[in-house]
Amino acid sequence: MKKIIPGLVILLTLFATLSVRAQNELPDPMSPPRLVNDFTSFLSQNETLNLEEKLRRFNQQTSTQIYIAIVEDLAGYAPGDYATRLGQKWKVGQSGKDNGILILVKTKTSSSKGEVFISVGYGLEGVVPDAVANRIVDNEVIPAFKQGLNHQGLSQATDILMSITAGEFTADEYVEKTQGSARSRSPIVLFFLIAVFFSFFGGRSRMGRHSSVGRSLPFWMLLGMMGSGGRSHGGSFGNFSSGSGGFGGFGGGGGGSFGGGGAGGSW
Repeated sequence: MKKIIPGLVILLTLFATLSVRAQNELPDPMSPPRLVNDFTSFLSQNETLNLEEKLRRFNQQTSTQIYIAIVEDLAGYAPGDYATRLGQKWKVGQSGKDNGILILVKTKTSSSKGEVFISVGYGLEGVVPDAVANRIVDNEVIPAFKQGLNHQGLSQATDILMSITAGEFTADEYVEKTQGSARSRSPIVLFFLIAVFFSFFGGRSRMGRHSSVGRSLPFWMLLGMMGSGGRSHGGSFGNFSSGSGGFGGFGGGGGGSFGGGGAGGSW
């Protein structure tokens, strides 16, 4: 027994040392305190202010805090582990409610892929399940990021998270809506492919300027139809308008806790 106790003391000391070291590897929140912490140039100043104002107004109305952290590297951590540790360190959410969400973005570089992870506080894990966080990343964030629409991807994701946590609609309703949008696009895509097939192969047997014009019209009309049949839910959820403003007047994290809930993806 006397030999076991020193060993336990050494292990506990080592664990405490590693925990402190890990916390020191994570960045402190920006000063003055803000909800959108961009440690890179991923967003423009106006885009940052736009998101900040929207998230701050939501925090004032509901006490739920949605943080955005944009970093250049993950210091060797997996995205989910980094996001959970960062949310814990920054105390995102309110003490006792644990109603915080942290959206982590690790920017894409020439040697590494971009990473996105939505980390959910203890108190919201039932409201925003892992599967829904994953769907938001896959449907709203990554497609926009791939097009260079960084602000749009984060704005769409925060709109949906705000609406779900505020009770405007449930996570299940969001899933049903996104599944319905995907199903509604399928017939349009099929019709488009059939029209292109007949325009190309049927038109080869016809000669003259009239047939050429006739073939071009369906293509552009159908292309427009495909655009109108795309995702209509992005940025449309919620009534939380955004605006411009500064970073003063926000007190920072309220003491919330994280337990590893959430999901992410890469691009």
